[in-house]
Amino acid sequence: MTQAYNWQRLETAAAEPVWITDDETLADYCKQWQTLPLIALDTEFIRVDTFYPVPGLIQIADDTGCYLVDPLKIENYAPLVQLFRNPSVLKVLHAGNEDLELFLYMLGELPQPIFDTQIAAGFLGWGFSMGYQRLVEYALDVRLDKGETTSDWLQRPLSASQQLYAALDVAYLPVLCQRQIAELESRGMRQWVEEETALLLQQTPDSDPDGVTYYQRFSQAWKLPPEKIAALRDLTAWRERISRQRDVPRNRVLRNHALLDIVHKWPTDLRALAKVEDIRTQQVKQDGEVILGFLKTAAQSAAAKPPEPIQQPLSYKWNKPLKQLKAMARSKAEELNIAPEILLRKKDLDALIRTENQGKFSLPPSLSGWRKAVIGDALLEKLQSLKV
Repeated sequence: MTQAYNWQRLETAAAEPVWITDDETLADYCKQWQTLPLIALDTEFIRVDTFYPVPGLIQIADDTGCYLVDPLKIENYAPLVQLFRNPSVLKVLHAGNEDLELFLYMLGELPQPIFDTQIAAGFLGWGFSMGYQRLVEYALDVRLDKGETTSDWLQRPLSASQQLYAALDVAYLPVLCQRQIAELESRGMRQWVEEETALLLQQTPDSDPDGVTYYQRFSQAWKLPPEKIAALRDLTAWRERISRQRDVPRNRVLRNHALLDIVHKWPTDLRALAKVEDIRTQQVKQDGEVILGFLKTAAQSAAAKPPEPIQQPLSYKWNKPLKQLKAMARSKAEELNIAPEILLRKKDLDALIRTENQGKFSLPPSLSGWRKAVIGDALLEKLQSLKV
C-alpha cells in the first residue's frame, strides 16, 4: 500500500462532501474506487422503532474526497457490491460491527477485506474499545464535535452540520489505517489483526435467525426444570420470529424481564398474565393467548424435544485459578503493550475451563489462531498444573 492519504486534505473536503444520489453516479465512482488500495466506510441509520436498521446514509472516503451515498435515492447497488468483493481494495471501518450488519441486510454482501481501526488500536495499546472521536484525538490531536450523534438521518435535506459530521466520520480513517498498519507490521502483529477482522466478518451473519438458542443467554435461569426451560426456549424463539415479521424491537413484543417473570410465575389466564412485571396491557391483548399457549404445551414440548441445559455459572472453586490465569494474561499483555481485553476475554477463560474432561483441558476455538502461541498454550499448561 504505497499511496499516501492526506487527512488534512480530506478534512477540508469533508466541508463540501460529494452527494451521490443516482445509480449512474454511484457506478462511476465505484469504477474509480476499484483502482485504489483502500477506501473508508461508515454508515448512519435509525434503529429505534424497528428490528432491522433503516439506512440513512453511506459515507465513503477515498484519496481526494468524502462522499455521501443516499440510500433514499439509490436503487442499483450492484457496482458497490462488486467493489465490496474486490480483494485488492481494503475497506476501512471503525467499530464496524453495526455497519457490517447493515451492509449485509441492505446488500446481502459484506465488504472484504476489511480493517477495523478500533480493533487495531487495541492491539497497539492505544486503548481498548476506543470511540472514533477519542481515537482521532489520540492519534491526530484533532477534536471532533459529537453533536450529531443522535441525529435523524432520514430527514432531507440533511443540515450542514449533519453532512460535515458524517463526512468527518470517514475523513480520518485512511491515514489512521495506514499509520496503524505500519506500526502493526513493525511489531509483527498485522496478521493478528487480520485474523480478528476475519472473525468479525465470519460472526456478522446471524447464526440463529429463528431464535431457537436465544434462551441460553438467560444464564440466571439455569436452575429451572426442563418444562420451564422449554417454555423459555419456545417463547424466545416465538418472540424472535414475531419481532422480525412485525419489524419491531424485541422488547416491543416482550421484554426479557417479562419473559423470565412469566416462566417463574406461570400464569394460567390473561388476568394473571397482566400482573406479570414489565408487560404492557397492549401486549396482553395482542399476544396473551399465544403466550399462555406456550405454557400449556411446555411439558409436551420438553418431552418431544428436550431443551439443551442452560450453562450454570462456574463453581466458586474456580475463583482462585481464574485470578491466576487472568494475572498471567495481564502480564503478557503488558509485555506486548496491547490491551489485556484483546489478548484474553472473560468468555475465553470460561470456555477453556469448560473443556475439562476427566481432569484434562483443551484449547477452545477462541484461543486458537494467534492467541494459541501467544497465551493459549501457556494458559493450558498452567491450568493443567493447578489442583482445583
